[in-house]
Amino acid sequence: MVTPASSGPTPAQRVRQAVEPAVTAAGLVLEDVAVKPAGRRTVVRVVVDLDDDALGSLDLDTVGEVSRDVSAALDAADPVKGEYVLEVSTPGTDRPLTELRHFRRARTRLVRLTLRDGSVVTGRLAEADADGYVLDPAPDGVATRTTLAPADVVRGQVEVELTRLADTGHDAPHDPMNDDEEGDA
Repeated sequence: MVTPASSGPTPAQRVRQAVEPAVTAAGLVLEDVAVKPAGRRTVVRVVVDLDDDALGSLDLDTVGEVSRDVSAALDAADPVKGEYVLEVSTPGTDRPLTELRHFRRARTRLVRLTLRDGSVVTGRLAEADADGYVLDPAPDGVATRTTLAPADVVRGQVEVELTRLADTGHDAPHDPMNDDEEGDA
């Protein structure tokens, strides 16, 4: 049987090779790259995130800066033929938690985990490492601190909270999006 010769890297792989150094230099992680045709153009989607140990989320200024760096890297390497539209974003809260790094990034957040036995547990993710995911009590969630083996978790999702963590008694990184307009007068 004859196997076809490799046609080389895919467009997404070429984009990843071109932009990863710029993303890494910005102190971020390249989460995903997608290259899709859209009419006469191509849409290049680059998803970046903070590193595993960081809490909080990327601010718009940082996303803007890394977008410029990614654009310059693409212009220099020219991995996409023809016209393209570049979209640089973060994973967002709707990203499923599928890898250890996703769980590490979700620390301090309210999470909903589906277990291998079909049960669902909710709690505030306190710790995440290869040995286990530690959930602290949360309203309508676990009643006591609970540790789950990663092998027992089949699906995870961050729950969107409409109240600030500080209001629930948990420490949270400063989020300028939650500052009051009036300030402290």
